[in-house]
Amino acid sequence: MKTIGLIGGMSWESTQTYYRLINQKVREQLGGLHSAKLILYSVDFSEIEALQHKGDWEGAARILVAAAQSVQSAGADFLVICTNTMHKVAPQIEQATAIPLLHIADATAKALLNDGITSVGLLGTQFTMEQAFYRERLEQKGITVIIPNDNERAVGHRIIFNELCQGIVNPESKAWYLDVVVALAARGAQAVILGCTEISLLIQASDTQVALYDTTDIHAGQAVTLALN
Repeated sequence: MKTIGLIGGMSWESTQTYYRLINQKVREQLGGLHSAKLILYSVDFSEIEALQHKGDWEGAARILVAAAQSVQSAGADFLVICTNTMHKVAPQIEQATAIPLLHIADATAKALLNDGITSVGLLGTQFTMEQAFYRERLEQKGITVIIPNDNERAVGHRIIFNELCQGIVNPESKAWYLDVVVALAARGAQAVILGCTEISLLIQASDTQVALYDTTDIHAGQAVTLALN
């Protein structure tokens, strides 16, 4: 079994989900008392969030590069960044480390294409929905990406940072997100990507008839596949 290097804490609410899912999936495949070999570096998200909203992505990259190098030095065989948004700095991490990075957008694209999905709605932070680093990665694989309107992107961003990242699950926010999912489907999305690792704390596949692709679950699953193969 390979050792998985996790860069987490963005937020820790979703990082604990990664930890649980990866260990559950290893046990499902190997049985008995098996669990994953993991090295976790958890950052202080307050520092990262401040840099995000200042637009200082190079500053954020320096923090995550240092984390990635620490995880590599500790013996990890490959890297998993436990957040969608901070894949913005994935190129800097890949350049500064010698072990592979399992990119969350690549993992998600693989799952979508395996299911024949070529048109998706994308939910996430405003950074993820509006900037090219994530959408273009999907589009380069032949997937059309539909994002919410300006107001919906702003509201969703607020819910993520002011509620979900702080462990607050609000029924009104859940209903709001489900309405946006339906609206994206009406605009032609065959499915909707939960492109922020916290959104799955709020809505699940059982809440809607629209197919949802939970990036946390997909990313964790492909990390386990890589670790065991």
